[in-house]
Amino acid sequence: MPTIFTHVAVPVGLGIGLGKRAIPPRLLVTGILFSIMPDFDGIGFFTGISYGSTIGHRGLTHSLIFAVGLALFGTFFFRWFRTTAKTTFLFLLLTTISHTLLDSITNGGLGVAFFWPWSDQRYFLPWRGIEVSPMRISAFLSQRGYAVMMSELKWIWVPCLSGGLLLILIRRLFCRRPD
Repeated sequence: MPTIFTHVAVPVGLGIGLGKRAIPPRLLVTGILFSIMPDFDGIGFFTGISYGSTIGHRGLTHSLIFAVGLALFGTFFFRWFRTTAKTTFLFLLLTTISHTLLDSITNGGLGVAFFWPWSDQRYFLPWRGIEVSPMRISAFLSQRGYAVMMSELKWIWVPCLSGGLLLILIRRLFCRRPD
């Protein structure tokens, strides 16, 4: 998996790029939380739940149905986010699914259970260029931790922030009132 810090790159890039009117701060913060929420299943490593279990890491919380359910739940609060139900749902869905997609392009682990509950099979996407994150914090203070951070910077942060800046440019060129 990418680090928990890097899963936030997608909502941050989208929030920057689309601006505060489209993605109000409350929605952005919720999108950031939703982008890391699938990794709450990592508690299984400390409670004896098998990695390959449905409730293990990259199991049901990494499924598309989980992302849809979480986004639907968040959509109930669209008025509190100060945006539309459609914007709330799409943003929260995208930020949650981004977690699963990023995990599926790492070079380690068992893959992700995209299609749970219909299938427990774990999948990776064909390109797997992101270094898988170590599970222990102490491992980040090593050469491997450095390699993971550089991989995430190259393959996730730079594209997400560049995409955000491109969206700002597009808004400034084609919209009447950019944020």
